[in-house]
Amino acid sequence: MELSAFGDSEVWPRQDLIGVSAELDETLVVEAYTCGVFPMPLEEGVIGWFAPMERGVLPLASLRVTRSMRQSQRRYRTTVDVDFDAVVHRCADPTRPYGWIDDRIIEVYTGLHERGLVHSVEVWDEQDRLVGGLYGVSMGGLFAGESMFHDPEHGRDASKVALMRLVRLLSADGRDRLLDVQWRTPHLDSLGAVGLDRARYLRRLAEALAMPEPDWDDG
Repeated sequence: MELSAFGDSEVWPRQDLIGVSAELDETLVVEAYTCGVFPMPLEEGVIGWFAPMERGVLPLASLRVTRSMRQSQRRYRTTVDVDFDAVVHRCADPTRPYGWIDDRIIEVYTGLHERGLVHSVEVWDEQDRLVGGLYGVSMGGLFAGESMFHDPEHGRDASKVALMRLVRLLSADGRDRLLDVQWRTPHLDSLGAVGLDRARYLRRLAEALAMPEPDWDDG
């Protein structure tokens, strides 16, 4: 049997960063997600491959929807895969704090979007301005969220509304799909995210990859 480019998870370093490479292409990225790994640039020309010791996940039934989020939901219109290019470029805005999405990431994930492996959710206001959104990798019952954004002037709670739409889509047929948010943050914890240790996450991932994809043409 051919070995994975990422090796056996049993011998991965006991740290979030498990490897580095100069290489980044669609094939390698797809393999990474099936192994429980994801890429992020470390510096120009160097890609880090991460498998966090504690993986952030958001159980679909545990999304905490506040009154403010419900009110915001009524003000906005959401779509799926209508303007992936705009979403990924807004997420990559270099003026955002801790920005990490570079041109190589955009190129690879755009290619995966064209293959139906990466999807976006868009949020529009009453003037048809794109005020929020998110994108991520979808494989079987896995959705690995990559990034989200909201317009600070016109899009209060818009990224949360995008997340609400995503959760509805992933859970529409009652299956317990895996929504991977990479690392826990106080913001994601406030929305219901929890942590799984690496071994538990990999078991959960194997179950999710065996599930059917959600209906990305849900209207």
